[in-house]
Parts: sequence; C-alpha cells; structure tokens
Amino acid sequence: MEPERGTAAIKEQFLTTKEKFHEFLASARPRASRDEADGDPEEPSGEPEQKRVKLDRDAEQKKKKMRGQNKSRPHIKPQSYEERRLCPSIVQERDTKCVYGEKCRFLHDVSEYMCSKAADLGDQCYLFSSFGWCQYGVTCRFSRAHTSPELKNLRNEELCRRSTDTVSNHLDKDLQRRLRKKQQRFPGAEAYLKTVSRGEKSTDQSHAVKQDPDRPHTEIQKSDPPVKTLGPITDADIIKLRPSEKKQVDFRDKLYLAPLTTCGNLPFRRVCKRFGADITCGEMAMVTNLLQGQASEWALLKRHASEDLFGVQVRAATPVINVFLCLQGGGCGLMTRTSKFEQIVRGMNSVLDVPLTVKIRTGVQQNCNIAHKLIPEMKKWGVSLVTLHGRSREQRYTKSADWEYIDTCSKLAAPVPLFGNGDILTYEDAMKARETGVSGIMVARSVRHQHHHHHPHFLERYIPVGLLERIPQKINERPPFYMGRDYMESLMASQHVDDWIHISEMLLGPVPKNFSFLPKHKANAYK
Repeated sequence: MEPERGTAAIKEQFLTTKEKFHEFLASARPRASRDEADGDPEEPSGEPEQKRVKLDRDAEQKKKKMRGQNKSRPHIKPQSYEERRLCPSIVQERDTKCVYGEKCRFLHDVSEYMCSKAADLGDQCYLFSSFGWCQYGVTCRFSRAHTSPELKNLRNEELCRRSTDTVSNHLDKDLQRRLRKKQQRFPGAEAYLKTVSRGEKSTDQSHAVKQDPDRPHTEIQKSDPPVKTLGPITDADIIKLRPSEKKQVDFRDKLYLAPLTTCGNLPFRRVCKRFGADITCGEMAMVTNLLQGQASEWALLKRHASEDLFGVQVRAATPVINVFLCLQGGGCGLMTRTSKFEQIVRGMNSVLDVPLTVKIRTGVQQNCNIAHKLIPEMKKWGVSLVTLHGRSREQRYTKSADWEYIDTCSKLAAPVPLFGNGDILTYEDAMKARETGVSGIMVARSVRHQHHHHHPHFLERYIPVGLLERIPQKINERPPFYMGRDYMESLMASQHVDDWIHISEMLLGPVPKNFSFLPKHKANAYK
C-alpha cells in the first residue's frame, strides 16, 4: 500500500495506530509521568454535540496559530531546583568570608548541604579528569571524583599546568563594566552611520588612509578621529581595511553547519566538528542584550578550539561591537529592500577584518524568485560568500528546495563562492547537491532533526533504516506511527514530552520534584 503524500514509506509489519503506539509507551512509562501526562485530545469530552462542533472549529483555528514559540513558558535555572543551595563563596573556597554574613540566604555548612544534595550521577568528572580542576566543587553531580574526606575541592596541579582554556570569546569583566555604564564606543560603526545619514557611500573619506609618498609604506598618516571617543582607540578603529588586508578563507568544498537557534550551542557544534563539519556558526545573539553586557547573551559567541572556521550571527538596530551591522526587520525581508540591504552589507564590510558571508532565500513570495537579481549586486558590495536556501520565505518546508535555481545562481555568483542549502538529509543528498555548480553545502534541518531543538533526544524524526520500505528517507517525509523493533526504538520515535523526559532520566537520573518542561517551539518544521 502506497503511503500518503509527504509520509515516509515504512514496512507494513511495523505500522501501527496513534492509540496503540501511545498505549504501548504509556504502559512502560514511570508512574509519576503517567499521572501527569496530558490526556489524548481526541478522548470523549462529555460535551453536547452542538458545543463539540464549535469547540472543534475553535481548535482548528487555534491549530493554525500554533507557530512560533511558547514565549510564556517558565524559565527556571538549573540550580533553582535545589531546595537548599550552597553559598558561592563556599563553593569557590574564597579566602574572604561571605559579604552578606548572617543575611546570606544560602547555606555555609558544607556537611549540611551534602546531606540534602542529590546523589551523584557517576564516579568520573570530565572537567577534573581533563583539566585537573572542577569549578563546581562539591556541588558538582560527579563531585566524589574530586572531593577530599574533609569535603574540600581537589586539584591536580600537574594537569592544571598542562591544560589550556579550550574556549575563547569570553566576556571580559572590564568590557562588561564599560558596556553596562555605556562607556564602550564603536568609532568605526558610528562613523559609517554618519555616512549613511548624509546619503554618502561607505567609501567616505573619514575612513580613508592618507599615504605620504615621501614616507615608508609602513608609516601611516591618519586623519582626525571621525567621532568623539572615550579612552584609547586603535588604528583599526579609524582605518578602513582594504579587501586585500582582510583575512582570507578558502571556502571551496567546505561543509557549513548552519547557525541553529536553541540547538547550535557549543557542545553540539563540537559534536558536529567531530563528525566532519568544516564551518560552524554561533546561535543568533540579540545585540541589545550584548550591549547591556548580559553574560548569557555573550555566551552565544563562545568558540571552542576545535572550531577553526567560526562565525557569529547577531541582530540589532544599530552598528555594533565593531563586528556586524544588522537591522530589525532584517533577514529574508531585506531582500525586497535593496538599498537598505546594500547599506547593511557595505557597513559590515567597513568594520570587519574577516570575510563577510550572507545567507538568503530564493525570495519572499512563493513563485517569485529574486535572488538571481541580488547576487550580482552583492558581489559589488564585497560579500565573500553567499549561501542560498532553495525556498522562499512564504514557502516554508511544504515543497522541496529548488536546486536547479541554486545551480543557476551559483554561476551568477562566480567567482564569489555560493553554497547551497535545502533538503540535505543523507549522504546521497549531499553528493547530488555537489553535482551542481555550488562551491559547498550548508546543512541545517537535517542535523536539527537528529538533535532536535524541541527536546533532549534526537531520533524522533529519524526512521531507522531497517524499518524503511525504500531508502533513503527524504527530509520532507513525516514518519507515520510505527512500532520499533524493541521498546527503546519505539521510545525514540515518540513525540510525547513525558517520553523525552523519560529518556533524559535514563541518562541523568530522576528529574527534581518541581521540574517542568515545555518545548520552546509550538510547531514543527513540516508545516
């Protein structure tokens, strides 16, 4: 029997119904989860038939709105699950006493804390075994690996001397202070904004380098600083780099991991690097938060040592941090605002000392491609790499990506490299994409499906090969309800929140009593 359009073909012996699937998993789910599980929305409600019709209509309208994020979901920090927390001054074993003294709301007695602390998850602490010291001390869930009988945090001095910090782009405390007090200035970005307000091109003379022919080439004569500044400024603040002076990157034949919000964090990118990703990019960071010195937002810019080709993605209303210029209302919508798009790209180039890459879609409206008109212009604006997603914004993921159009655009982009993006789930998909004229490929939803941003486990949409009627699975094919070859394979296919939590508990132990989890996104990527 042929499956419905958009549904993956699974061998008939594994197919089942929604009711039987959930009944099977619920029977093995821990009692607490079963008691708290949401009821099936299709269960009889006891409502009169006339009212049921109205409710069904309302539900259908609500379903159409189930896009975007659950913005009202609770945000609870992990440590808030502990009923009694240890004072940071004790955790960090500071020489000075707690500044709050008796008014401190945290525990200061380590023995008392250990009596109420949750059991360790294992005997080995990765941080201690790798770097010789664990910053979490006795609060670590693997603390017995580095806690003395006197409840002191142990250090392996030899390992500490050998180890180096593997993560860069930390938020410096001095920079954080200047940002919070609005004392940090960005002369290059501010100067470019002035050229925009005057209606001039970004080749404004305030950024030009004046070279005296009688002086050696290494000596540079600079014009007056284009804006008022606070504190010392460097040559990079005043002098616009020539294209030849920027860092050069060979993008050819690289595999680009797309920036994935809520999924593409540093640990995930490390895994992807290990499996062959060449280029990685941080999650989108909001510049308003960066400029306020928020540590949580700056954490999105962190880079691991294994990420040899790394970029950051930021969004803002003004030029920022001497790195990127972007605007609210940016993204795909900018494709129809060419002059604003040009200002952004030229502005970014005026302050960047690294290559600038741009990712666009085929257009905004379905069946109205405009990327082929923009790409030749972007070459003039100084873009070093273009990535083209073979869909329009309105199209979403209901139809396949247009790789013929991507191929056409790759020829228009030359010699600037163009990467293709869309519907690459398998090795076969990647090889077929490389047969076009693209310089490389970007993968996004395929890795998100295998490390899904809705929940901790990653196999919900991946169908085991042994169950498929035909291979390979296509990225736009939704899995029907099926029974796996064992309980774990079925559990991995569940879309039920309680089953995701159950899988996490298998790895990390029972969740705290007051634990609650609501997926960040309401909808899925299929519709």
